[in-house]
Amino acid sequence: MEPGSKAQAQQRADQIRSFQAELSRLEAEGVVRLSTDQQGAISRYHGALLADFSQAFDIDRNRQAMQLSLGMRIASFLGALALAASVFFLFYQFWGGFGSTTQVSILVLASLASFSATGLITRVDESGYFVKLAAMVAFACFVLNVFMLGQIFNITPSDNALLVWAAFALLLAYALDVRLLLAAGIFCLIGYLSARTGTWGGGYWLHFGERPENFLPAGLLLFFFPALVDHRRLSGFGPIYRVFGLLTVLLPVLILANWGDGSYLVAGRDLIEAGYQVAGFVISALAIWYGIRRHHPEVTNTGNVFFVIFLYTKFFDWWWESMPKYLFFLIIGLTAMLFLVIFKRLRGSANVEDGEVTHG
Repeated sequence: MEPGSKAQAQQRADQIRSFQAELSRLEAEGVVRLSTDQQGAISRYHGALLADFSQAFDIDRNRQAMQLSLGMRIASFLGALALAASVFFLFYQFWGGFGSTTQVSILVLASLASFSATGLITRVDESGYFVKLAAMVAFACFVLNVFMLGQIFNITPSDNALLVWAAFALLLAYALDVRLLLAAGIFCLIGYLSARTGTWGGGYWLHFGERPENFLPAGLLLFFFPALVDHRRLSGFGPIYRVFGLLTVLLPVLILANWGDGSYLVAGRDLIEAGYQVAGFVISALAIWYGIRRHHPEVTNTGNVFFVIFLYTKFFDWWWESMPKYLFFLIIGLTAMLFLVIFKRLRGSANVEDGEVTHG
């Protein structure tokens, strides 16, 4: 099957490299011996595949290229953030010296120019790193455009601006396969959905952060969205949705487990906090189970982290004041060892099941 994206092509190239390494080892240990014709046929087939992938998707064909690509991704990420910040502060540095007409013209032209530049760079940049830089600048210009136009014409602030920013960021992210813009779009979308939830709860939209429960619907929607829409064509979009969804659910639960006054629920503070503490353990455990069952390591790891946080938070509440510190940290260490034993058993069970499937 032909790969449909750079991620799939890179995965196939990694499989070819692993196959070549394992075949060399099997031949060295005398397990198998391919004829010269067979070796040549496999080598030519793999060489042609890798050449096609390199031409179509600019993949990394060896470890040195992978290491350099990692450096380019880091440089691209930092550069995109720096350029977006540069545009933001450039506007604020000279903004006061312009008239209203000039300001509006600059805002509109900056958005159009940065968006057009992104489209042009997409045609010539096969690696995608410079596209990411240009797309982030275009998003920064668009955010400034909406925000500053609202100030110039004295428009009442609205949560709809978050929805517009999210739509623009997600449009660029899906069109150009840029995960950084996907994260930016998800941030805006979380803000919009939480503000809407807060408004339906009777509050003003700018105060949506005062009620952590406003974030829960957005988190659930984000977490299950990749299960409803296929994202295999895009690089890492599914894990980003799931991690942001889990964080948007578990962080409010963690806050409410220690601050019951922030809840909509009509009950005593202690009862609310106890309920959210139990909910935190249950949701974290379900995340671990779901991640293992569906082969989503990012979900399993996030569930692990929050399960430990909820557990240690309770330890702190119970024993920090009443227990000697050496004994408190001894319990923490023993608990960590208990987790190691549990995870070791789970890993052993998973290996046994995998072996049974392999030999079955």
